[in-house]
Amino acid sequence: MIVLGIHDGHDAAACVLKDGEIVAAIEEERLRRVKNWAGYPEQSIQAVLRIAGIDAAQVDYVAVNGHHMPYPKTRQQVIDEYRRTSSLGGNLKRQLRKTALHTIYSKRRKHERLQQIVASGIAAEKVTFVEHHTCHASAAYFASGMSSEPMLILTNDGAGDGLCATVSIGANGQLRRLTSIPESESLGNIYAQATLQLGMVPLEHEYKLMGLAPYAPESGRDTVYELFRRLMTFDTDTSLTWHRTNGCPETYFSYGLLRDMFELKRFDWVCAGLQRFLEVMLVEWARRAVEATGIRRLGLGGGTFMNVKANKLIADMPEVDDLFVMPSCGDESNSIGAAYWVYNERRGPADPPCQPLGPLYLGPCFGDRAIEAALIRADTSGLSVSRMTDTPGTVAGLLARGEIVARCSDRSEFGARALGNRSILADPSRLDVVRVINDMIKSRDFWMPFAPSILAEQANRYIRNVKGLRAPYMVLAFDSACEADHIRAAMHQYDGTIRPQIVERSWNGEYHEIIRRFSERTGHGAILNTSFNVHGFPIVLTPGDAIDVLHRSGLRHLALGNYLVQKPGQDTRSDG
Repeated sequence: MIVLGIHDGHDAAACVLKDGEIVAAIEEERLRRVKNWAGYPEQSIQAVLRIAGIDAAQVDYVAVNGHHMPYPKTRQQVIDEYRRTSSLGGNLKRQLRKTALHTIYSKRRKHERLQQIVASGIAAEKVTFVEHHTCHASAAYFASGMSSEPMLILTNDGAGDGLCATVSIGANGQLRRLTSIPESESLGNIYAQATLQLGMVPLEHEYKLMGLAPYAPESGRDTVYELFRRLMTFDTDTSLTWHRTNGCPETYFSYGLLRDMFELKRFDWVCAGLQRFLEVMLVEWARRAVEATGIRRLGLGGGTFMNVKANKLIADMPEVDDLFVMPSCGDESNSIGAAYWVYNERRGPADPPCQPLGPLYLGPCFGDRAIEAALIRADTSGLSVSRMTDTPGTVAGLLARGEIVARCSDRSEFGARALGNRSILADPSRLDVVRVINDMIKSRDFWMPFAPSILAEQANRYIRNVKGLRAPYMVLAFDSACEADHIRAAMHQYDGTIRPQIVERSWNGEYHEIIRRFSERTGHGAILNTSFNVHGFPIVLTPGDAIDVLHRSGLRHLALGNYLVQKPGQDTRSDG
């Protein structure tokens, strides 16, 4: 059975699930080169079908995220929309949501979405729209590989199909929802509105607030936290739901309230107080859910759980034995969640069950011919191009000499995290590379921490992972271990936490070999890994994208498949 999964909203994406296994997935932004591109992912659909080696006629079912999906907006339109929520027009929109006009609008919008799919050559009877938080829950449950045992599944995001959070139990290959929380109480919307208040882009820059939070003094953090704490309370002592208090409006429309709350409060206080509020709410929610169900194995889905610091606190809870966080768990992953759900509902006795997600290298691969063609098409004047006979040794040698190397090789990763195949790499022991990457290459905010890719066999040198949680996706953070000072450039400088990618040889052999060869030269079993892009643009996808970023940034070395592309005046010798 073949299922095509589609998310046609903010950060649009598509995937192909074949006989229970996700075999291809990509976000539309990678193809259109527009960050968080929203709308019908036409190019992604074509790409995943091509990667899977099938055409539209071979698709058995199409699974679409959400019964309702707003019309797509550009980045500027998102900013304007959030800013207007407390205006007269925003108040009118809030009231119209409660009338029959909203039902009529949603039906019309759903019909338009269906017609877009039909125009792609897929029969309407193959299409199923899956409720938004069911997609998030399915992604977390089936992708985890733990579906043979009962799991407690929590979903949390800004909003989708009228909800912001759910609690479910996954058991025997089925999900049973226990409770849900309406979008009016959304913690994610509060975080997004605060992001806008601090002059950044909602639905995109929330991670910057999380990264800045540890720098604030405790007194300032606590001052702002107390303001946030008064806005929400759990319904009873044992409840799994919460509600707004003290005149807090529906949180999507909280622009005016937060503006007044933040007046004369330092920006770092706001970040820290907000982060503390989110952490306390999520940890208490998880504690109550475990107590109510007796299930100590958790799966998390939804964009709120992109917050790795909150995930860390949930993982550290004594009530939690095991934790899986859906990688890139924003709405882009709902293309995968929808596909899992439809497959599981439709499969017959002879069909295999849903398979765990595994490695996220689900995009296209570009071989030597494609790379050579890209080099011919691109402007390579002034660049040195050579073929590497020992690619891992050459890259490891450059890194060991203190060089920063971009890598574009093999299949691209799905989602928001670069996992070695579309990454900028550096020696994690050299603090000087942080400023070089921030200032000359990525145009990145100085306070944001980098992350390491760590050999699985050496992970205990650098992170404290007492529960043995699997961490291949950069969605979990850990306290640093005794040898972490040797990779200080790839950890949070202020609180000492590490958001690792634990690299297994079986998941990415060549990348594992690069790190191993680097370890032989330096004694460090990890390298600094940050996404291969310029700030505000998507991660590179094609060889042409990689060459373009090389030209537009301060990068000097590009490992493009088996080719080494360098700017002039550099040592082009290779250890291989």
